[in-house]
Amino acid sequence: MIRVVLADDEALIRAGVRTVLSADPGIEVVAEAADGRELVELVRAYRPDVALADIRMPELDGLAAIAELRRAAPGTAVLVMTGFGRDAYIARALAEGAAGFLLKTGDPREFPMAVRAAAEGAAYLSPRVARRVVDELAGDRAVRAAAARERIEALTDREREVLALAGAGLSNAEIGRRLHLAEGSVKTYMSTILSRLGARNRVEAALIAYESGLTDSSARR
Repeated sequence: MIRVVLADDEALIRAGVRTVLSADPGIEVVAEAADGRELVELVRAYRPDVALADIRMPELDGLAAIAELRRAAPGTAVLVMTGFGRDAYIARALAEGAAGFLLKTGDPREFPMAVRAAAEGAAYLSPRVARRVVDELAGDRAVRAAAARERIEALTDREREVLALAGAGLSNAEIGRRLHLAEGSVKTYMSTILSRLGARNRVEAALIAYESGLTDSSARR
């Protein structure tokens, strides 16, 4: 059972997300918070596998909450929800160590997928969010794309396949099934990929996959 603490200052949003997650028999929402400070307190108390938090909340916003949770509960993966397609905080949340991003107005099926991926130590970027994250980070799209393609030149063909699937939001287990690899082998590949790319986490690696075009290639297969 994957245990989740859910945080959003809007009760209606919390109710909707809880309903979607509760429909998955492998996920349990153990507590709900209405602000960032309460989120941190509940995560400390419940030690969930995943915290799913709005990026904009009173008392303590999602960014500050992520930073505190990285220190207080490093075993809890933090997924960020945003209602904004071009949220200026998304790039900062990435830097703070968010495990993934979801749009509140996106496909509800992405929520349990993202929770499962985060609980397994993977990253999850909704395709719609990923495009907007890239937009937020991009000063010159052509320059960034060229830089991303140059970075993936250091990877082997198999590592590129793994990175492309990770960028598409697949967990280690799902990548293993797709490529006929043991899950442990996928973890080893991901560790090597992060090192060769100089990426801080899987979310940053996923963005490199998007910018380089690897994820688009994966989607067409």
